[in-house]
Amino acid sequence: MVIVTPLLCSLGFWQLDRAEQKRHQATALEMRRTLPPISLTDSIRPDTDQLQYRKVVLQGKFLSEKTIFIANRKHLGKTGFHVVTPLQLSDNGELVLINRGWTAVAPFTDRKALTNSTGQLTISGEITIPQAPAIELTPSDDGNELPPRWPYLTVERYRQWSGLETLPILVLQTSEDNQNFIRQWPTPKVSDLMHIGYAIQWFAFAIIAVLVWLRLSYQKVANETP
Repeated sequence: MVIVTPLLCSLGFWQLDRAEQKRHQATALEMRRTLPPISLTDSIRPDTDQLQYRKVVLQGKFLSEKTIFIANRKHLGKTGFHVVTPLQLSDNGELVLINRGWTAVAPFTDRKALTNSTGQLTISGEITIPQAPAIELTPSDDGNELPPRWPYLTVERYRQWSGLETLPILVLQTSEDNQNFIRQWPTPKVSDLMHIGYAIQWFAFAIIAVLVWLRLSYQKVANETP
């Protein structure tokens, strides 16, 4: 009891601390959404992690030949894919991946029409950092099919496939254009409920350990009493 109960209580307080960290994280991320749009053309910019969920306005030209599709994406119960194209910034020539939105899979999809967008453009959006799923499978390029269809996107994988040195971010486009892509991006939520639940669990284990000790101690005393 002397060892187990303090250990279980410390785990409970650790989970409460994790919950507090999640609350601070949620507050910080929500504040970023209220800040004015930033520019990626500045010589000094925040670290990549600090760019998460920041609004941004970009000017540049799409490199449509380097478009990829992220397959099996759902919208209102329909299966489709996201169209991701690199944008070359007008000011400094850097490359930024743009998720241009969702479109439905159709037997006669005109891929050239989906990927073709020429001239200088102004793109508004929100910055995110693409992550691989918990169980990571190597995306397939489907042979020589262009654009390739991948199950998910990571910047590292895209760099290897395209040979382009893109910035380590993805911009979810919110501005309208003539491509008719659907851009109803879900709002990520940072919740502390999981850590609260774990904390209650550890404290419950500590109480159980004390009750078991008291019960065994009572039985021992009762057995030793003449």
